[in-house]
Amino acid sequence: MFVVDRNKEGFTSLPAQEIRAEDAKNLSSELAVKILKLLSAKPMYPIELAKGLNVHEQKVYYHIRNLEKAGVIKVVKEEGKQGAVAKYYFLEKPAVVVRFKEMEETRKLFNVLNRKGSSEFLEPFIKDGQLNALIIVGSPDPHGPEKARAKDGYYGMDLALFLGTFLSYIPKFYVKLDTDTREEDLKQNNLILIGGPVVNRITYLANLKLPIKFDKEQHWAIHSTVSSTTYPNDESGMVVKAKSPFNPDKSVLVIAGKRHFGTRAAIIAFLKHFDELAAGNTYNRSVKARVVEGIDLDSDGMIDEAEFRE
Repeated sequence: MFVVDRNKEGFTSLPAQEIRAEDAKNLSSELAVKILKLLSAKPMYPIELAKGLNVHEQKVYYHIRNLEKAGVIKVVKEEGKQGAVAKYYFLEKPAVVVRFKEMEETRKLFNVLNRKGSSEFLEPFIKDGQLNALIIVGSPDPHGPEKARAKDGYYGMDLALFLGTFLSYIPKFYVKLDTDTREEDLKQNNLILIGGPVVNRITYLANLKLPIKFDKEQHWAIHSTVSSTTYPNDESGMVVKAKSPFNPDKSVLVIAGKRHFGTRAAIIAFLKHFDELAAGNTYNRSVKARVVEGIDLDSDGMIDEAEFRE
């Protein structure tokens, strides 16, 4: 659920937690409001809140119990503090709503918030208007067996801007370098991987489970198991949506090329030809995996367009 405000610039919105009318009284005191404002910024534990607000901790505990019971806040982690367990609380959603009648359909607002139309291709990476994925780019420092430096990281900014057009609430984008990504990150998240297996070790780990993959024996040429075709050019790229090899309940989206030219081509296809991209593979539309090739239209040495090869 979202609360939406219209202003001169357009629409702004926040995710909202629906609460019962009888629980609204738990938000009525000045101290409760101060606690919620602090918890909207970061997770905190009650003693930390009491010190920050300069009040007795028992007053904080009283409001924490009521706010948790109302479903407004929740425990997000626990840590040992001076021989005890400290519970860190955070807002369930940054706004609350009390509803007095059933929801009514409003096509106009839906069309504004989803101006490009929702797409199954972006599920579950975008869920309920929010980003639901970890974006992983290759490190610019030498790493991996080939001591490669990734040049693909800034493509993540282009992708983030594009994904933002599908979001009705824009949080901080979750982006990590491949060298900083841990096993729990891979298991707990849907993943968007930018860059090929030479520069992104997570792409390397996921590669063999993909319907279109990079073939190390052929100098990392792209090989499609859908069409049984190999694409050896440095300008070749791929966009593949598949089940995550790290967790079958999650998904992975790989946007990558043999070299950074190919990754650029894949990003361009994503940004400029998304509808065609989402239609599925030319040989089998149920497979959401495409191969593209970059084109230098103005002969300036930079890829500025992409054509689909399958």
